[in-house]
Amino acid sequence: MAGFFPPDAVVRRVDGEAVLLLGGGRALLMQLAHPLVARGVTEHSGFESNPFARLQRTLDAVTTIVFGTENEARQVAAVVHAVHERVTGEGYRANDPELLLWVHATLVDTALRVHARFLRTLSDEDASRYYEESTIIAEVLGVPRSLQPATLADFRAYVRAMVSSLEVTDEARRLAGSVFHPRAPLVVQPAFLLARELTAGLLPEPLRRGYRMSWDPPRQAALLAAALASRSVLSRVPSRLRRVPTPTTPAAASLR
Repeated sequence: MAGFFPPDAVVRRVDGEAVLLLGGGRALLMQLAHPLVARGVTEHSGFESNPFARLQRTLDAVTTIVFGTENEARQVAAVVHAVHERVTGEGYRANDPELLLWVHATLVDTALRVHARFLRTLSDEDASRYYEESTIIAEVLGVPRSLQPATLADFRAYVRAMVSSLEVTDEARRLAGSVFHPRAPLVVQPAFLLARELTAGLLPEPLRRGYRMSWDPPRQAALLAAALASRSVLSRVPSRLRRVPTPTTPAAASLR
């Protein structure tokens, strides 16, 4: 059975790039910057013992929707909806379309920015197609099309407005600390330090300040140099070697 997207869809081309994984920390911290998301994560998950598990489940669901059949996509969306139904508390519910929209937006915005910085900038036409195709993913996951920004320009304006209006809470900062300062052997600590620096550099400046993450010109210069080297090298690597494995079976079981 066919899926929601044809083989030549821009969303399939972009979301299959392994380099997008560099933006995982950025997307996660942008999500947690929303106080209601941070509260829901604190009250309904084992986030601090495995901080990237929630993000991985989200990415697995999106990947199934993008690359799977329509039946697989709807199956995984139903599981996500059922899980979210249990995530409610004072002032929030995880299936609130506006909260779902923000979580989805962090993934789309991060994908576009990381792809541009570390691989290449999409043409205006491809970027617009990517956004239009991403609205289908959001709709499958419970965000009505009428609630989503109409165009890519509107979407970017929405993200800017959200970033400028969010106030990072102490709760979000504590959760961020568990991402980059986990209980782990000393031998792997440098990897978490590198991830923290990369995430700090990729975060929108207001959120970086909100998380109290330090940043300075030498770090910025290092990030720009790394991005330039990445674009130079990855542009010469065959596309099939740059891609992450895509699922051949639904991710629904891993979301339960």
